[in-house]
Amino acid sequence: MTNLKEALKSVQFVIDSQGNRTGALLNMATWEALLDWLEAQEDQEILEQSLEELTQAGGRPEQAGWLDWQTARSHWDD
Repeated sequence: MTNLKEALKSVQFVIDSQGNRTGALLNMATWEALLDWLEAQEDQEILEQSLEELTQAGGRPEQAGWLDWQTARSHWDD
């Protein structure tokens, strides 16, 4: 399921003896769609913060604390 809103329509609720919702059951496709959405939200926050830091640094990546590609890549090789 690609659309989170549609995916969440498949949620099943666990009901107690008084009829109160006490839990929710998700199928795996819905769970994965929810995780994808949460990750995208987190990525969006990181992007917005990074762009704000870059703007405050006058558009200079080094001043914003960004690493150049070669330095960043060398960290992956460790």
